[in-house]
Amino acid sequence: MSDPRVDRPQGPSDYGFGRATGPLLSWEEVERRLREARNYWLATTRPDGRPHVTPLWGVWVEGALYVSGAPTTRWARNLAANPAISAHLESGDEVVIVEGRTEDVVTDAALGERIVAAWNAKYGRLAPEPASDGIFQLRPRTVRAWADIEGFSDAARWTWE
Repeated sequence: MSDPRVDRPQGPSDYGFGRATGPLLSWEEVERRLREARNYWLATTRPDGRPHVTPLWGVWVEGALYVSGAPTTRWARNLAANPAISAHLESGDEVVIVEGRTEDVVTDAALGERIVAAWNAKYGRLAPEPASDGIFQLRPRTVRAWADIEGFSDAARWTWE
């Protein structure tokens, strides 16, 4: 993955993003949160344009979020029609919002092993088979994150071209 551009998020003036003066949250901290999160809230769009949100298990490995599920689920059918997706961590105190497009991919054996190892370490069951059955991969286009939920002093936005 190429290096992202990092800056402050944009928002209405009363949100405080534009007045923030503290150091930006580090990418290392954001990746730690993404790796350690137990549940990821995925937002997809139904074919008729209505939103759909669901919590899923997943793992952050090598710069991507991997989630697994049957292709007959509502969220998977939504992604088949429109691969645009947003993911948010469960905790409101550690805000991380990932936006991008997803693909249903079959990984190579080595990456598949790393995904399964991370899955088993986190959940201990129901591991996917990404090297044979495939898995949904979300590579971010934009990530917004902050820890200071009162003043947004550390709010940062990473953008990949």
